[in-house]
Amino acid sequence: MQVLVIGSGYVGLVAAACFAEAGHRVLGVDVDAEKVATLSRGESPIFEPGLDGLLTKHLASGALRFTTDLKAGIAEADAAFICVGTPQSEDGSADMKYVLAVAGQIGESMALRARDAKPLIVVDKSTVPVGTAARVHAEIAAALQKHGADRAFEVVSNPEFLREGSAIGDFLEPDRVVVGCRTGHAETVMKALYQPFLDRSGGKWFRMDPPSAELTKYAANAMLALRISFINEIANLAESLGADVDHVKAAIGADHRIGPAFLNPGPGFGGSCFPKDLQALLKVGRECGHPMMTLAATVEANRHQKQVILRKVKAHFGVKAGVPAPLKGRRFALWGLAFKADTDDIRESMALELIEGLVNLGAEVVVHDFAAMEAVKAKIGDRVRYAETPLAACEGADALLIATEWRQYRETDLEAVAKAMKARRIFDGRNLFRPEDMEARGWTYHSLGRRAVEGK
Repeated sequence: MQVLVIGSGYVGLVAAACFAEAGHRVLGVDVDAEKVATLSRGESPIFEPGLDGLLTKHLASGALRFTTDLKAGIAEADAAFICVGTPQSEDGSADMKYVLAVAGQIGESMALRARDAKPLIVVDKSTVPVGTAARVHAEIAAALQKHGADRAFEVVSNPEFLREGSAIGDFLEPDRVVVGCRTGHAETVMKALYQPFLDRSGGKWFRMDPPSAELTKYAANAMLALRISFINEIANLAESLGADVDHVKAAIGADHRIGPAFLNPGPGFGGSCFPKDLQALLKVGRECGHPMMTLAATVEANRHQKQVILRKVKAHFGVKAGVPAPLKGRRFALWGLAFKADTDDIRESMALELIEGLVNLGAEVVVHDFAAMEAVKAKIGDRVRYAETPLAACEGADALLIATEWRQYRETDLEAVAKAMKARRIFDGRNLFRPEDMEARGWTYHSLGRRAVEGK
């Protein structure tokens, strides 16, 4: 099938590359000419495992192309995916200006389609509030009328469920595909696009009305965020009670009604989706007279959790309120800057809050990450020092702080780390190691939801 993917951000790039992998002909569209030139050379502007290979493969085969001209593929397209950003507005709602602008451009370009062409399926792939399909439909219809064109189209909601760091696998082997549409033709087109993936994964197909599909995306992210905040609170309680959260999560996760996913304690959720989507859903609830009380508590719990490692550091080093620069002369190594492993995304990253807190207390911070260093440099500049390797970050450090769960950190030679540091002292926000193992090696080790170990 002929597919337009409008917007070459995270969702758009992954969708374009994966639809090409399924055998469709894909034209990616973006207003940024420099980005289009970069993509046309097979260079991805984002870090996502497996994406570069797909781009190179399908640019070479001709199945995937990029352009700044939205009109270029509108005449022959079976479906046009809107994958532009929906940033958070000041009131917490999703800013729809980019989505609606693209809708208007699609309407203006529809005259290029033959009068007897099958209806163009316009797909909302961006995360959008309930009611967006109707707004996009109205925007396209108004543009058509303004230009005196009479062409058939339908707006479909098709939310994405991609995890940064494993998005290619999620797209190629989905556990479900959700499609909000009104006609059999729209469902036929969408099934033809996604059937290769569903055949591969055995995933489920859900057809529903557009508002239900739009709400499904927000509900899914809200549920996952709630689970994260819940286990974080259990972890904090476990420490106070002398319990071990690892035992607790294993036992409750064995209950088939609960399951083990998203029960790993950590320093709070971040990224581009959960924080923004929860705020948008909270606003919708307020507007409808149905305040989302559990979500409000989830957001507050997450705000508190992002300070968990800093609180442990302050308690260990005896930081007292009112004392200026109490950590002056202390050096801290920080492993991990991205909000999670296998991505370069630093949006809402706990590491940034940790850096801010430590620097404000007078500490020197030396950081390392396998993908997000340049993003942090662009955001905070020389407020910290940047190390080329995890071991180099630890040179002369009073303590090592772990904020991102990169596999390579778990596999690091801790004896080499100990030799580089002033003291064997780790504050682990990802529970990469076992307290009993660290105790045997003589480390002072603070993690989440488990007993603290004070080295010799």
